[in-house]
Amino acid sequence: MLVRNLAGLGRLDARRLARNAIQDDGAITDSDLPAVMEAKYRLLSREGVLQYEYETVEPDQVAGFSRMKQWLGTRRPFFLGEAKTPGGALPRGLLLLGVQGCGKSLAARSVAGAWGVPLLRFDAGALYDKFIGESERHLRDALATAEVMAPCVLWIDEIEKGLSTGDGDQGTSKRLLGTLLTWMSEQRRAVFLVATANDISALPPELVRKGRFDEVFFVDLPGPSAREAALRIHLSRHDADPDRFDLAGLVARSEGFSGAEIEQAVVSAYYAAHAGGAGLCDAGLLAELEATRPLSVLMAEPVAQLRHWAQERAVPAD
Repeated sequence: MLVRNLAGLGRLDARRLARNAIQDDGAITDSDLPAVMEAKYRLLSREGVLQYEYETVEPDQVAGFSRMKQWLGTRRPFFLGEAKTPGGALPRGLLLLGVQGCGKSLAARSVAGAWGVPLLRFDAGALYDKFIGESERHLRDALATAEVMAPCVLWIDEIEKGLSTGDGDQGTSKRLLGTLLTWMSEQRRAVFLVATANDISALPPELVRKGRFDEVFFVDLPGPSAREAALRIHLSRHDADPDRFDLAGLVARSEGFSGAEIEQAVVSAYYAAHAGGAGLCDAGLLAELEATRPLSVLMAEPVAQLRHWAQERAVPAD
């Protein structure tokens, strides 16, 4: 893994980073890799459009997404070069489409954590420049940086907002989209693109067709098992033993809640319990769940429309 992450550097820089990884404890371990990847990114001295994400997420910290996790597991050895396909094609990427607050961004971070590679976040808002041609140059530089950082995960959050093709920008957004589409089709480096989107209607058809992304996953409201997993994760983060709670009752009461809403209910219950000088309990959690109106209720019609659209058009992530 260290050798893979030193790819793209000159001999002297590679020797220095390898030596730094070894000198502290005389060994090369998993804990050395994040510092090496961060130092490599700094050597490139490119800022703005791409941001190096220092914190990734392990898959067991993401509730649900069982089908997506299995899909990623089968492709991991091919992406990291541990196995070869007859045509030499590498996994290209995936699109996560779904209901807001259901963990798309968290799942995107978990891809880099599962594969042990750097995570680069693409800031589409930093692309645009008032001078003609500069926006396209920013995009090409960012994509070139991602290729030098290979193997890596390139994450574009809410892609429909950053790369919408409007008519009021003298065609800049359309040229940017064309540049990105060409790169997605032709690049052969180990750069795995993970994009998230909330509104499928805002995405151009040429972006979501097969060949751009390997798969389109739909992230739905979490089912009972995913809600229980989310409760266990967030209770554990607040130093509470999940097995001491009535998880079955909490799961039943959180029907229609997203992962973000479940997390916020646990956080609010913890604050209330701390203010009262007590610990987290079932009654406090149930009170917070009762007081919350989830997005599936507040925005029932758009959420139902999105779920209906995805039934026959996307692969369920869980």
